[in-house]
Amino acid sequence: MSKVRVCVDAMGGDEEPSVVLEGIAAALAADQELEVLVAGPEEVISDFCASHDRAEALIAPQVITMEDDPIKAVMTKRKSSIVLACRAIKKGNAQGFFSAGSTGAVTAAATAYVTPFRYEEGGERRPIRPCITTAFPNAKGGNTVFADMGANPDVEPEDIVRFAQMASAYARVVCGIDHPSVGLLSNGTEEHKGSRFTQACFPLMAEQVPGFAGNCEGTDLLTGRLDVIVSDGFAGNIALKATEGAAKFLLGELKRTLLGSLKGKIAALLVKDSLYAIKEKLSGDEYGGAILLGLKGVVLIGHGATSVEAVKNGTLATARAVRAGLVDEVASSMEGIVA
Repeated sequence: MSKVRVCVDAMGGDEEPSVVLEGIAAALAADQELEVLVAGPEEVISDFCASHDRAEALIAPQVITMEDDPIKAVMTKRKSSIVLACRAIKKGNAQGFFSAGSTGAVTAAATAYVTPFRYEEGGERRPIRPCITTAFPNAKGGNTVFADMGANPDVEPEDIVRFAQMASAYARVVCGIDHPSVGLLSNGTEEHKGSRFTQACFPLMAEQVPGFAGNCEGTDLLTGRLDVIVSDGFAGNIALKATEGAAKFLLGELKRTLLGSLKGKIAALLVKDSLYAIKEKLSGDEYGGAILLGLKGVVLIGHGATSVEAVKNGTLATARAVRAGLVDEVASSMEGIVA
């Protein structure tokens, strides 16, 4: 196992920074070749870094909160943990970054400082649009990779093609799916279904995306029928939030039903371990978070309501993606990418 240096945002997430620090400590214990650059205020991180051999402090006196306007905060809080962590990747001081902070701020800072790949068109070099990608657990016991989850509400058909190509690379490298099947999120599986936008995407996907299997519906996010599903960030974010909301509702209703009577409570005791396993599977902690594909570095975004286990897994997942060469695989999945 090769040495990897990952930066972690000590101020990310809804919990106290001590939770993040515990997660970093757990990741260091699990991976002896891992080094962590811990970003945060001196009073928060100095003692921790002094007591861990493979942890180094990146002093960041400013903090971007969930309440801040993401773009404005990235522009004005240039000594924040998120901005300095992204700059550390650009400078070569870290190979990846994990944060459970503001998704918008991490996306904005990573786009500005880690920088996207570029493609050549009409004699000009233009940046591609990075997309937020994750792997959903599906009904077949595997994973379904989904992009874009909200980074790009307004895109062109060519962007969707690149999302599909990058997400397919992620499915191969991270999820171990050799030849992923790819679907385009629409309101029906027939080729003629969808908006004018999805209808414009379809022929480009069929021509340029290996494994393209046609249109799919929102239910396919969890069925396991497809390995990769792509969408614009607007529809993708709605699908994501609807899926999360449905999962929370069903778990809440199940809990209320089981605890509403003596028989239910007895049944709950008998299936407690199974219910806990389902909750953990749906929480996202196992997968570390969502990755921002299309950048010249690995950037992973964790859930705001994070935990020690989530920080540990997010940090380790970032290191695994670096070791697997995900950035190079993503770049080679698209035609016309230039340095």
